[in-house]
Amino acid sequence: MVHFYRNVFTMVPKGKVKDVAAMLKAIHAQEDRKEALAKVKTVAKKLALMKLKKASECVRDGMHETLSYYEFPAEHWRHIKTNNPLE
Repeated sequence: MVHFYRNVFTMVPKGKVKDVAAMLKAIHAQEDRKEALAKVKTVAKKLALMKLKKASECVRDGMHETLSYYEFPAEHWRHIKTNNPLE
């Protein structure tokens, strides 16, 4: 997730990174994969409306790779959705 976020941030002006970070985090805060995918569409549209076309395309085309943890039981999500072993 972190590396994907950083890739998206390279396509976003520094003044908007905080807002975009909140949008990306909202995707991963969803209850299940179906809701997360719906949120991906919403976020991609918002980014396009913000005139961040490349970031929008990156989110739309690449976010599914960061959602693979939804395939495991929910009690494991916190441990496998990040590369931080402390979580």
